Amino acid sequence: MPDPLLTVRDFSVVYDVDPPVAAVRNVDLELQRGEILGLAGESGCGKTTLAYGIQRLLKAPAVITGGSVIFHDADGGDIDVGALGAEQMRRFRWDRISMVFQGAMNALNPVATIGAQLEDVFEVHRPHMGRRQRRKAVAELLEIVRVGAQRSRSFPHELSGGMRQRVMIAMALALRPQLMVMDEPTTALDVLVQREILRQISQLRHEFGFSVIFITHDLPLLLEISDRIAVMRDGEIVELDTAERIWESPEDDYTRTLLSSFPRLTGPKGVVAR
Repeated sequence: MPDPLLTVRDFSVVYDVDPPVAAVRNVDLELQRGEILGLAGESGCGKTTLAYGIQRLLKAPAVITGGSVIFHDADGGDIDVGALGAEQMRRFRWDRISMVFQGAMNALNPVATIGAQLEDVFEVHRPHMGRRQRRKAVAELLEIVRVGAQRSRSFPHELSGGMRQRVMIAMALALRPQLMVMDEPTTALDVLVQREILRQISQLRHEFGFSVIFITHDLPLLLEISDRIAVMRDGEIVELDTAERIWESPEDDYTRTLLSSFPRLTGPKGVVAR
């Protein structure tokens, strides 16, 4: 039986410039509890705008012009994200939905230790926690993402890119959200580190049961890790299906073009025909 966590209906975003740009157009999307949903498409197709809009993180000139976002809370009841006040929205973010931003591994404060930055999450969102509890929680998080508790005293420049990205995943995981949105989380990493990060995301998903919206232009990567894939073009979702069906029998011409744009390791050179 379907068990939806997030339902997006007729969602649209316009950039209010001259002339206006329709960045997201009438998107319908349903995310199931515990699944990894891949969001694929070329640069500028609206993937990140959609993810930001769902969480009300957009800034001017972006304007949400229509639609609804309903979060089906595990504790029972539906939350209309668009109807939340500013303080309610602040509590909702990170607690129920967290995000690993594009280029996030370079967003750590260079003059604060890793431990201090992770403790800030608990200090703001769990003010009842004492200092000892916060430090224990930070140590546990760093062990979960395989950075090591001893690294809590390190500064960002003392960590590799892969370790900094793991710290950002730990930060997103800190409050045990039900949904984690990941925007190009492995783009700046080499292939081996990418694989380690992806393997860990999958393991953490199984361990903690959260859902993932994974945004990337790398469709082959999504075929490997996703349960379902939504393909976006010009602000619209042109195809949504299981990863297996997207690979074996894509219905949309644009999806077929995306799949054909990646060379095979064997066989003659040239465009892959599908």
